Amino acid sequence: MAVVSGAASGIGAALAGVLAERGCHLALADRDAEGLARTAKAAQALGVRVSQHVFDISAARAIEALPERVLNAHRKVSVLINNAGVALTGTFEQVTLDDFGWLFEINFWSVVRMMKAFLPVLKREAAAQIVNVSSVFGLVGPPGQCAYSASKFAIRGVSEVVQHELDLEGGTVGVSTVYPAGVRTSIAINARISPGIDEETLRRNAGLFQKLLRLPPRQAAEAIVRGVERREARILIGKHAGLIDGMQRLLPASYYRVLRVLTDRK
Repeated sequence: MAVVSGAASGIGAALAGVLAERGCHLALADRDAEGLARTAKAAQALGVRVSQHVFDISAARAIEALPERVLNAHRKVSVLINNAGVALTGTFEQVTLDDFGWLFEINFWSVVRMMKAFLPVLKREAAAQIVNVSSVFGLVGPPGQCAYSASKFAIRGVSEVVQHELDLEGGTVGVSTVYPAGVRTSIAINARISPGIDEETLRRNAGLFQKLLRLPPRQAAEAIVRGVERREARILIGKHAGLIDGMQRLLPASYYRVLRVLTDRK
């Protein structure tokens, strides 16, 4: 049985479908009630039990109450997938502190709170997995993505530490961190825009997103589920993810110069 946040669309909805095909019962969470209902209906048609939990992932009290609600519906949880997230476009100087706070509540603190809430439940299982969706921008830091990249680096950090702590305990819970690249979802298109960004920059970014975001969410979801089944600690998604990861390792101080040249050619 799996809990999936951000399940109304994109990778989250695709994950629900792939898991349902494998006979996995689901607790789906999102603030978008209509989108969540569509995802749930599609999963239920595959014969699995589905509960819907409509709330804002930044609401700490709602997360605290979620394990009890999920257990009442399903009695157990063996997989927690923290997929919900938002984007924010703007340089460090352009992004306000309020915008930083808004993004971190959703992208980072919700992940911490969900892990805190569900870890005791997951530890009851013979084998369980926490899956935290970061980004290739949690491996590299591109200009104009300061807040978003910082949140994804933070997810990477907390995921690796929790993974190592659980390994030292010799327990049954594993941690997978997912690094998608180029997945065709609406997160970039619907990103919050900092007030100081000019129209030309917005148009350039929009054109770049259209070129780079090509991988269907279904393919990303299938790769994630395969990685979880293998209990992989790092799951790289998309043909560019491995390249970006390798380049950062080889050129930790100068990778962006190379990435910029490659991006400009596209």
